[in-house]
Amino acid sequence: PGVDLTAYRIVQEALTNVTKHAAARAAYVRLRYGDDHMTITVTDDGTATASAASAPAPGSGFGLIGMRERAHSVGGALQAGHRLEGGFEVTTRLPLYPATP
Repeated sequence: PGVDLTAYRIVQEALTNVTKHAAARAAYVRLRYGDDHMTITVTDDGTATASAASAPAPGSGFGLIGMRERAHSVGGALQAGHRLEGGFEVTTRLPLYPATP
């Protein structure tokens, strides 16, 4: 319970950050499911905009803090940072609990 809303809100915030802070042509959302977890990856192909240059360092903005807190609240983890090939990536791993009959 709650993992579905957590996943939705993390994707929503990650895409909002792309719009606000990256001069991106595209953003990509990938969902991968395992037996007991799901992994969400949001990437963009942008570069930092002028407003992002004056923003806090990656990992210290309120949006990233909020996403990290959401992931932790359901037992998950979140990583975010610049990609070597350019752009930015947010990856979160959230637990999936088996449905009880």
